[in-house]
Amino acid sequence: MADKIVALRTAEPLSAKAAGDLCGQLITNIERVVRGKRPIVELALTTLVARGHLLLEDVPGLGKTTLAQALARSFDMSFSRIQFTSDLLPSDILGVSVFDSTRGAFEFKPGPIFANLVLADEVNRTTPRTQSCLLEAMGEAHVSLDGVTRPLPSPFAVIATQNPHEHAGTYPLPESQLDRFLVRLEMGYPTPDVERRLLMNGGAENELAQLKPGASAHDLSALQLTAARAKVADEVAQYALTLCQATRKSPLVALGVSTRGAIALMRAAQAWACVHGRDFVAPDDVKHMASPVLAHRLMAAGSEAGLGRTESLRIMADLVDKIPVPE
Repeated sequence: MADKIVALRTAEPLSAKAAGDLCGQLITNIERVVRGKRPIVELALTTLVARGHLLLEDVPGLGKTTLAQALARSFDMSFSRIQFTSDLLPSDILGVSVFDSTRGAFEFKPGPIFANLVLADEVNRTTPRTQSCLLEAMGEAHVSLDGVTRPLPSPFAVIATQNPHEHAGTYPLPESQLDRFLVRLEMGYPTPDVERRLLMNGGAENELAQLKPGASAHDLSALQLTAARAKVADEVAQYALTLCQATRKSPLVALGVSTRGAIALMRAAQAWACVHGRDFVAPDDVKHMASPVLAHRLMAAGSEAGLGRTESLRIMADLVDKIPVPE
């Protein structure tokens, strides 16, 4: 899959029902590998449908890489896994120009960033210089090297992982990098029944190897177009804006959600509606996506580092509870 770059023909939006049915089939397909995690699978799929990037923050061994691979296989997309280490260089990710003596010219050798779905494994273990090379790719879907701007495959998404409890040899992601991720999630431990089944079957590797595509990269582009057309009433947009403004006024938060964060919340709510077969955004869609989209964009008062995940989720939950939902 790593060498299969998908060239897309022009996609057309789907009907709300067709989009919901397709997403339901994809969720069922992914759950054959990622068992007992339907809410996480739904949010991960929503992130892709919203043209966003996903940050999975949890301890090792809970299926973060498996989820990324299952998403790529379900859409039959090219997939690259980059193991981030302290000695990783930007050229190891983006690519490098090599001199071809037979032609007497430099030839560009693309790096692993040139894939539809890129897994940035343990992204906080590399230096800020290398982390920053992802900013242009994640923000604009292209990279600039040697004075040339090169587009990335379409669709394009990054799924990054990091261990929140490991500090030695890590470089915390700055706010500008966190802001590029549409959603941040925790996988969490599996239920006892699911974990027992994994023990008996020796893990999920066999199921992943046998996983068949449920759609194509072209279908993902169609879903993205469908989500972008989901109708948003003025009252729903104002509700989303009120949630974002509340983070800026809270005495517990030094740096609230930016305008880009507010736009991200609306895109995520549109995608959530699309995944569930609706062509309009309900207030509950905004409410459901508020914490996954906004919590990691907050900075604690009197702190130079981002809030811990538990604290930021608590603050967002309190704000969501206090702000009335429009009827």
